[in-house]
Amino acid sequence: MARAFPLERLRNFGIVAHVDAGKTTTSERILFYTGMSHKIGEVHDGATVTDWMDQERERGITITAAAISCNWAKTLETDRTNKDKQFTFNIIDTPGHIDFTAEVKRSMRVLDGAVVVFDGAAGVEPQTETNWGYADEANVPRICFVNKMDKLGADYDAAVKSIEDRLSKKACRIQIPMGAENDMKGVVDLITMKSSTFSGQMGMDVVEEDIPEAFKAEAEARRAELIERVVEHDDALMEAYLGGEEPSVEQLKTTLRKAVLANEIFPVMTGTALQNIGVQLVLDAVVDYLPSPLDLPDVEGTDPRDEETVVTRKPSDEEGMASLVFKLQDDKFVGQLAFFRVYSGVVKSGTYIMNASTGNKERIGRIVRLMADKREEVEEVYAGEIAAAVGIKEVKTSHTLCDVDAPILLETITFPAPVVAVRVEPKTKNDQEKMGVALKRLSDEDPTFVVSTDEETLETIIAGMGELHLDILVDRMKREFGVEANIGQPQVAYRETIQREAEAEHKYIKQSGGRGQYGHVKIRIKPLEPLAEGEESAKNVTREEHFEFINSIKGGAIPQEYIPAVMKGCKEAMARGQVAGYKMEDVSVELYDGSFHDVDSSEIAFKLAGINAFKEAAVRANAVILEPVMKVEVRTPEEYMGDIQGNISSKRGTLEATEEIGGKTIVNAKIPLSEMFGYTNTLRSMTQGRASMTMEFDHYAVVPPNVADEIKKNRGVKDTETE
Repeated sequence: MARAFPLERLRNFGIVAHVDAGKTTTSERILFYTGMSHKIGEVHDGATVTDWMDQERERGITITAAAISCNWAKTLETDRTNKDKQFTFNIIDTPGHIDFTAEVKRSMRVLDGAVVVFDGAAGVEPQTETNWGYADEANVPRICFVNKMDKLGADYDAAVKSIEDRLSKKACRIQIPMGAENDMKGVVDLITMKSSTFSGQMGMDVVEEDIPEAFKAEAEARRAELIERVVEHDDALMEAYLGGEEPSVEQLKTTLRKAVLANEIFPVMTGTALQNIGVQLVLDAVVDYLPSPLDLPDVEGTDPRDEETVVTRKPSDEEGMASLVFKLQDDKFVGQLAFFRVYSGVVKSGTYIMNASTGNKERIGRIVRLMADKREEVEEVYAGEIAAAVGIKEVKTSHTLCDVDAPILLETITFPAPVVAVRVEPKTKNDQEKMGVALKRLSDEDPTFVVSTDEETLETIIAGMGELHLDILVDRMKREFGVEANIGQPQVAYRETIQREAEAEHKYIKQSGGRGQYGHVKIRIKPLEPLAEGEESAKNVTREEHFEFINSIKGGAIPQEYIPAVMKGCKEAMARGQVAGYKMEDVSVELYDGSFHDVDSSEIAFKLAGINAFKEAAVRANAVILEPVMKVEVRTPEEYMGDIQGNISSKRGTLEATEEIGGKTIVNAKIPLSEMFGYTNTLRSMTQGRASMTMEFDHYAVVPPNVADEIKKNRGVKDTETE
């Protein structure tokens, strides 16, 4: 079977934004205008295609990233049904809530472009900043869509200024709205200098006309700004422009495309998806300015047989197959779906491939193209495409699938660590058996959902990105797996670390009649410093995330076969924590001396020596408890500012800044997570329900002594001395 469309006519892009900016509403219009659905589903009716989970429809939010495939011919194309005029879109509608940020991060890893949606009244919101940062990390070109221009308080100029101030000075208007709030009529294209209005069924018919007189002056002024920004990226065009020659529409579009692909300009468009204004023009801009797979650099990886060797793949069907699994999803009808992006080559159902991350050969059972929760089975998937595979047994998020005879290992996706934990116990013995299966499947799907066991109480602990995240997962466990469970109160995921350098020595000696045990180590610990950019660890250094082990043994003071046991002992001591039993992080351990016994020394003796030496060193290194601190944004009417600021101070919070947007005052603060449980209800009470709050993880900070004492008391720790 041949490729159905040329690679240059493919666009892989995501719809991303803060919660409630209108991403899903925009996605539903896209599905309708591209002919993939015959009825527009509305979020408030719980009838959307991309928000297909029961929990999404009940709560009116996006929880899981939904992938959809569709075709699009440009709005003014005369023969829009002609396949040669159509472009193929693979679209991922991502969540906007901070608790589901992993969905955005992994989607950015496999997308070529993004449409970032903004609330016209609110401008840039906290999760938009986080998502923008993920796009920066992945070097993803973006188009900005200022949505909800029909909303009370909508202000296009203020929204664009917030993008420039908080995200990037490279934002550049290519449209202006014709009116706002109830007077929103359409948009003006600053490149073609034409106006567009939308009529017919659900705004299906786009009518292009001359710009109304009322908007001409602003359009001409904004167009002059646009031309100056665009010609900067082409020397010949700049020279001609300075000579008095205005660039043509085609020249502007061509140069703007180059700038967008290089992330030098982020075009800003506008409209209102709910009132069916402007969405088709965003799709035209995706065609004009966002990249096809051919516009991107060759994908780089390493040879799994020799990780020093760099391997590249061109976006071509003729190359060896290389694809990245970016998401797992449990499907009650077909089992586990592995979502993957093909970077090169062809994936065929029924064939054997290699999982380069595990070294195992796997058989691709079936391949399906995606339409949210609907599936279309296909035989082959080509370079640049996104699909899902059924039947791969041992696969995780970030695994690389490749040809057996052309191995490549692609860069993995990193995810933020969970910050909230709860204890969970099954209600019956039958639930206990099912709960283990459910938790494993859910944690396989979501890398930010971590399951562990308390070593002392043997209770199961689940950790995630927030209360809502864990609430949704427990609800899924009940609905999808039939598990009834009792859930404890949310707990903060504290950490521990050290604040200074310290040394310790420990001899583990045990005589028991027969062969004894002997292990003697001297270690030095200090806070772990991050590697400088481009710097690599020395040969005698084992470096892992949040931990470093330096082997400085000279002259065989400790035989090489015992040194891994010392490292294992230090890591085990870190896992148990030394202040209140929380996992210790960011510690560098140097083993610099010790001794051994020809007969009595063993791995277990050196491991125990390492554990005890680390405990002693940690006390001397001033081990402390760390707590997650959240970046909090409160939007409130001005009259409640005093109460809110006082309340933030009472929660050990730090005020960062205040600003005015859309008639409301925005308060930015940093507050410890332990103080934030139930804060939404407190805020509503203080402001008669008129204020709103969002928060996201910012950093870990040292807990004040009085709070640390309370934490230790709750954990049953009497003092900081280690026995």
